[in-house]
Amino acid sequence: MNREDLEGLTKPELIDLVLGMQRPDKTSRTSSKPPSTGLAVYLDFADAIKRDGKKTIEAKYGNLFEMYEKIVDDNPYEMPMMIYPAVHYTMGGLWVDYNLMTTIPGLYALGEANFSDHGANRLGASALMQGLADGYFVVPYTLGDYLATIGPADKVSVDNPSFKEAEQNVTTMTERFLSIKGTEPVDSFHKRLGHIMWEYCGMSRNAEGLTKAKAMIQDLRREFWSNVRVMGEGDEMAKPCATMPTSRLYPRGSTKAKISLNCSIKSRSSSRT
Repeated sequence: MNREDLEGLTKPELIDLVLGMQRPDKTSRTSSKPPSTGLAVYLDFADAIKRDGKKTIEAKYGNLFEMYEKIVDDNPYEMPMMIYPAVHYTMGGLWVDYNLMTTIPGLYALGEANFSDHGANRLGASALMQGLADGYFVVPYTLGDYLATIGPADKVSVDNPSFKEAEQNVTTMTERFLSIKGTEPVDSFHKRLGHIMWEYCGMSRNAEGLTKAKAMIQDLRREFWSNVRVMGEGDEMAKPCATMPTSRLYPRGSTKAKISLNCSIKSRSSSRT
């Protein structure tokens, strides 16, 4: 597709192209066969409107609905909204206390990283508000409270054996990355890993898909350690390198748990593991 082709598309068509979606024909909520939506899913406000009334929903989401209608040319009061969930919909949050501190003293988790409102706060951009609230109004005070309980004597010296061990581990890993000298860049592996996680460990997942993902990640991991190309010096390494060693834990843990924490849909599978 060239520039002239893009210039001829409408805004909804451009959005569909970017999201990899096939724009569905307009159908009613009562249609027996829902249209294809590609990677998008439906968000239906019919029950909420029936329960709370249109004026209440309008007061909460009116601005969001207006933007959606201008872009997609569908009225979300009458038609289910087509949304494209981001990866953070599939992830759980760390436990925190009222001060936003985790179970590790001195380690805080803010915004979408903690569990406090995870899932229920994802509509109408309130996830951003959670990050702003935690960052501006909570942690500046609670973090100071924690720091007041420690003094100079509690500072860990760089001569501590644990520090030396961590430093050596990082140096060894860095040298290993740089020594592979393969042909495929880190970003390529990162993108391929993201596709696997999206397809099989995302909004909807089951035992078969998680098992398949685990095998695919193992294959990708072997290829990564034999063919990755890391450019630059040790201090300039790409962050996605850290993703590969731990990625296989996600489908393994979800399969063993037989439950889906913070997963919108746990689809049925022909076999349970």
